[in-house]
Amino acid sequence: MPGLYISEDSTSEEILPFARMVHELFSLPVTMRSKNKLGVRLEKGKAVDTNYTGPVLEEALLRNSVIHTIPDRGAYKGVPVVVTPLQDREGNPIAAVGVVDVVCTIDLASVFGNYPQIVRQVEERKKSTPKELNPMTLY
Repeated sequence: MPGLYISEDSTSEEILPFARMVHELFSLPVTMRSKNKLGVRLEKGKAVDTNYTGPVLEEALLRNSVIHTIPDRGAYKGVPVVVTPLQDREGNPIAAVGVVDVVCTIDLASVFGNYPQIVRQVEERKKSTPKELNPMTLY
């Protein structure tokens, strides 16, 4: 039976289906890597790099936490991104996946004006997410 298995040693080929699913779901650039192997970068429906890592992916794996930041280096320099680790059953990071953080770049009230409950939920989430105070130092 076919399946998808992601481990800390998954190759870019092995994580590509998961990264592609995220990319197609959100129609946003997506990056992903496993803890011990380089990964992929997808843009506009194509895998533009299958030997990819980025500073925020690496930091999310080290911290084992979600990171919202604007990198000052790498392929997404100056672009808001959000990266989260994928964890095993014990909570250890095995991979990280990131997307461009469009929530930081749009006026939610104008886009979702007819849906105040969505605006309220997003604004509450933004308030509860710690902001990065210092630029990233791990490259």
